[in-house]
Amino acid sequence: MNTLRVFWLVVWGLGFCGWITVYGQAQAPEIPRQKKPLLLDMNMQIEATQAVNDMYNFKFPRAERQFRWIKQDHPNHPLPYFLLGLSEWWKIVPNPRETKYDARCIAYMDTATVLAKRMFEQDEEDPESAFFLAAAYAFKGRLHSERRDFAKAASDGRLSLKYLEICKGKEDFSPELLFGDALYNYYAEWIKDNYPILRPLMVFFPDGNKNLGIKQLKTVANNAFYTRTEAQYFLMRILSEEQNDPREAFRIAEYLHQTFPDNAYFHRYYARQLYSRGKHRDAERESLEILAKIDSSMTGYEATSGRYAAFFLGQIYQMQGKLSQAETYYQKTIDYAKSIDATESGYYHYSMLYLGEIAEKQDNPDQAKEYYKMVKKEAKRSSRAHEKARNNLRSLRQSD
Repeated sequence: MNTLRVFWLVVWGLGFCGWITVYGQAQAPEIPRQKKPLLLDMNMQIEATQAVNDMYNFKFPRAERQFRWIKQDHPNHPLPYFLLGLSEWWKIVPNPRETKYDARCIAYMDTATVLAKRMFEQDEEDPESAFFLAAAYAFKGRLHSERRDFAKAASDGRLSLKYLEICKGKEDFSPELLFGDALYNYYAEWIKDNYPILRPLMVFFPDGNKNLGIKQLKTVANNAFYTRTEAQYFLMRILSEEQNDPREAFRIAEYLHQTFPDNAYFHRYYARQLYSRGKHRDAERESLEILAKIDSSMTGYEATSGRYAAFFLGQIYQMQGKLSQAETYYQKTIDYAKSIDATESGYYHYSMLYLGEIAEKQDNPDQAKEYYKMVKKEAKRSSRAHEKARNNLRSLRQSD
């Protein structure tokens, strides 16, 4: 991971209190004060529940219709723009290389910022407006970071930090406000452990606390409304990839997939968890379903998910001795990776490596050599795939 992008993740974590955005820089009139903050309005949560669930289940048109109804009722409040923006963001999540949703995402966020600033100007201690400002700037910065525009990302991060400070210590107002603090507490320490080169920069930031960050994320996951699923998403990744807690990570992955079965990102993460836990029959079922959804052009199911699913199937069939089927799915992995210019990935290199091993078992050493040569050419010399291809190639040449 690029170190600047990791650094941005910390800054973004400070402000990621929820969701985002808006379509166009609205010239809003003076905003009347809400009698009750919408973040605390139970009627609003009831009204938004199905739409939020539809969004996470990738039923975007249905979700956005309801969000627009909320916008009609509250045209000068950032919340509906927030929800519309989050909807655009989740269209990007399965494949962050996709840029066609960027303009709408940024535009929604800009409008949410305009409206939240007008609320904030009326009361600079208002946690609700600070929440939306911190989140809007954070999400905009996150997207700029994905697009490697680090100057804009840093500017947005600075503004996000400013408003997050107002949110701190006001969790009694709403558990939503705890989310940004949770991410910061975890990633501020994580970056020191994993990227020593950035430690000098971190002296300008408050200290974090990983354990507290995880505890806070669990609180949000159990008690928040708008940021509940986002907290579960981060917990799943942190517990699986950083905290070596595969059982809890699997529990969350299973819950998210069962709750939102058509969310492509949750689906492939669940398949990955099944595969890594050795539940190969279940992993095979889910991977085949992912590929079927791609073939059916279901929303969010594209080459990134296909690359994962095809590789898992190749591994499963190779272990079962079904070499012809394994060969088919390793080739699919390669094709998916090429289609999204992801040829630097381990899935791509190992698929070629394993195709070479299959070719050896099929008494086709010349083809095996070609696969190994491609791995040597395209994989980093320090990688395990490169080393294994080099050793396999040496063994073939010695046996000639």
